[in-house]
Amino acid sequence: MADEEFGHPRLAAIHDSLHPDRSDLDPYLGIAQECNARRVLDVGCGTGTFALLLADRGIDVVGVDPARASVDVARAKHGSERVRWIRGDASALPPLQVDLATMTANVAQAVVDAQEWHKTLRGSHDALRPGGHLVFETRDPARRAWDAWNRQASFRVTEIPGTGAVESWVDLVEAGGPLVTFRWTFVFTADGEVLTSESTLRFRERAEVEADLVARGFLLKDVRDAPDRPGRELVFVAVRPAS
Repeated sequence: MADEEFGHPRLAAIHDSLHPDRSDLDPYLGIAQECNARRVLDVGCGTGTFALLLADRGIDVVGVDPARASVDVARAKHGSERVRWIRGDASALPPLQVDLATMTANVAQAVVDAQEWHKTLRGSHDALRPGGHLVFETRDPARRAWDAWNRQASFRVTEIPGTGAVESWVDLVEAGGPLVTFRWTFVFTADGEVLTSESTLRFRERAEVEADLVARGFLLKDVRDAPDRPGRELVFVAVRPAS
């Protein structure tokens, strides 16, 4: 099930306006160039921002996401015909042989169930050609990112063409063990509609992620600092062995 932020048509339609700075995708573009990737699988593609950036560079892209509303937004964008869009997840993909599989932003952490996480890694592994790479990020749980998830720290008003002003903020619901639940609130001031979206992320320790990758048949190539969140987030680069 996709969170309302991505699955509700009205929220999916304003997602890009609420998150205009996507400089967090720059390291992924760099890794695609580093790997000389010509075919990429974007797992959790959302509204298609990263997939279309890749397509702009002449890369053959498959974008997969369980949220119909987000995929519909992606399909409506200029140039979307260059991307193959799939509504679903990495556990049930058609046969692929890609050079690179990616999970940007919160995608890896949003797969909270252990079995579903293992299926996601296995599906990504199967979609890669031998020697292909998987890259994704996860926040360091020791940095307790959720301490700043409150209205006081997050409240903002965004003016969106055709929609008007939208107030938004996040509140922490529960932080227990590796699971952290939070709720976004969106107020459309033009008509007064209030929508909420509750999400849960799993904060995995580095050793757990490394063990999961090895268990699913990957070789860990590198663990990097995320340039947009230095010291707070890890970027894992793994490879499907060539033989």
